[in-house]
Amino acid sequence: MWKDPIVEEVRAIREKQASSHGFDLRRIMADAKARQGTSGHSVVSFAQGKRPPHAKCTATKP
Repeated sequence: MWKDPIVEEVRAIREKQASSHGFDLRRIMADAKARQGTSGHSVVSFAQGKRPPHAKCTATKP
């Protein structure tokens, strides 16, 4: 079976990060949020459930 080197690299990074936090999801997420805040990139949050006006659902009911 063929293995994608990019997928393998992502999986290895994920395993390394998880093991460095004892596979504790709360610690993994706390670290991710801390890195996110210092990344310098824009962060979008929909925590309050509000959507921007352009994100309205256009699906119709059958």
